[in-house]
Amino acid sequence: MEVIKYTSIEDLESALKRPELNTEYLTGTVKNILQRVKTSGDAALFELTEQFDKTKLDQLQVDAKEIEVAANEVSQELKSAILQAKLNIEKFHAAQKREPLTVETMPGVKCMRKSVPIEKVGLYIPGGTAPLFSTVLMLGIPAQLAGCKKVVLCTPPDKNGKINPAILYSASIVGISQIYKVGGSQAIAALAYGTESILKVNKIFGPGNQYVTKAKQLVNMEGTSIDMPAGPSEVAVIADKNADPAFVAADLLSQAEHGEDSQVLLLSDSDQLIDSVLKEIEEQLKELPRVEVAKRCLSLSKAICTKSLDKCIEISNNYAPEHLIINCEDAEKIAEKITQAGSVFIGAYTPESAGDYASGTNHTLPTNGAAEAYSGVSLDSFMKEITFQQITKEGIKNLGPVVETMAEAEGLMAHKNAVSIRLNELKR
Repeated sequence: MEVIKYTSIEDLESALKRPELNTEYLTGTVKNILQRVKTSGDAALFELTEQFDKTKLDQLQVDAKEIEVAANEVSQELKSAILQAKLNIEKFHAAQKREPLTVETMPGVKCMRKSVPIEKVGLYIPGGTAPLFSTVLMLGIPAQLAGCKKVVLCTPPDKNGKINPAILYSASIVGISQIYKVGGSQAIAALAYGTESILKVNKIFGPGNQYVTKAKQLVNMEGTSIDMPAGPSEVAVIADKNADPAFVAADLLSQAEHGEDSQVLLLSDSDQLIDSVLKEIEEQLKELPRVEVAKRCLSLSKAICTKSLDKCIEISNNYAPEHLIINCEDAEKIAEKITQAGSVFIGAYTPESAGDYASGTNHTLPTNGAAEAYSGVSLDSFMKEITFQQITKEGIKNLGPVVETMAEAEGLMAHKNAVSIRLNELKR
């Protein structure tokens, strides 16, 4: 990690700049894939799966037998862990349900607001070197709690044409049966446009690599809703002199092992703490299977030493990290000052891993600074809010003159007439 002495936010701007992608090449490649799927449907999906995933499939949909076999391949220990995580995630997300709202804004004028589930949703679950079965829970559970009628899951197969058993088991326990062996940009295209096998959905959820992210952005421009803008995963840790260097190092490494483009940032007011953390990182790296991935990530990561914890807070709020860990003596007080972050982990015994898997909060979060304006996935993400209004005869008498005056001032006389014709009828 590069160690930087804090001077000012402006001076740190270049150091904290997220990596830029070769967007011209990326956009062209993804557009080509989207068009192929849009034009050729399933045939394009079979071809692209063979090209990118190196496997030739007979069918795209996972059948019931494969799901049953997968369940038997998952250890009882992992099943128990997944079930406990499911309970925690359900409990937190179920508590987010809203009651319908009714307000009488003036006598005879009643306004209502009601949450309605999005009818058809698509879930993208990354496979590759780290099959994210936990994301099945994070997306599948709120989709089911919301009452979405159709839930379609896409995930890439391995070279043998199989899906990771834990992904299939997780999907089965949250009630998802429409599962397809499709990954990458082509999966996003299938969900956005629909194919002979895969249903066109209203909204697409889920993380992915730069190709998946670009595909989501492009189909969003064409009218398919997406959960949020996303980029490489990231963590910032604010740690004071009292923090355990081993804890801090472990948290940084848990993010670094995601991928070499992951973002890792340490903020501290203690030179000594930073030195100790760097030494601890070297020791813990020796034990990691994904050591080379973590090393490449850390080579681009920053440790910033500031004059005070207030400066750490200022930098963090300016950076708007996906995950923020506060490992300080007054962690709760510091957390109150955080205004921009996807999810915050308070105190020495709250690692990011807890939120990633099983505490109950959702791990699908805004990255790349999007936390300045976006929230992470929640029950609301799978709902839409519809407003209603009902006006009585008394109500139109009270409200009508207000609407007439405003409509006339805007020069929209048909708007005014829609009210006037009713008021005149009531005068008869």
